[in-house]
Amino acid sequence: MAHGQVLVVDDDDDARVSVVEFLEQAQVSVVTARNGRDALDMLRRGTRPALILLDLHMPVMDGWELARIVTSDPHLRELPICIVSGADPSDGIPSQVVAVLRKPMQMTALLAVVYQHC
Repeated sequence: MAHGQVLVVDDDDDARVSVVEFLEQAQVSVVTARNGRDALDMLRRGTRPALILLDLHMPVMDGWELARIVTSDPHLRELPICIVSGADPSDGIPSQVVAVLRKPMQMTALLAVVYQHC
């Protein structure tokens, strides 16, 4: 069983629910946000996940912007980020990015990253 909480940030309801259900079956504690702004609000209110699973293309605030803010905020910059996206994130990946998983992803790869950080 993993220790620590995972923050899943994805605007795609089906993708988010699938990841949450899979992680909860693996006994991982999960919280969710539908876009970067909601995730940032949670983080600024004190949510401290062991890992952020971050989609890149979302409305309101995309994953790139959230990653930039987390990277530059001294209270958040220690939070590891795993990009989970169909987009190619090869340009300018922040140092907090510990893994990149392309959609559709293999859940065993996701679980390995989660267990490494939780």
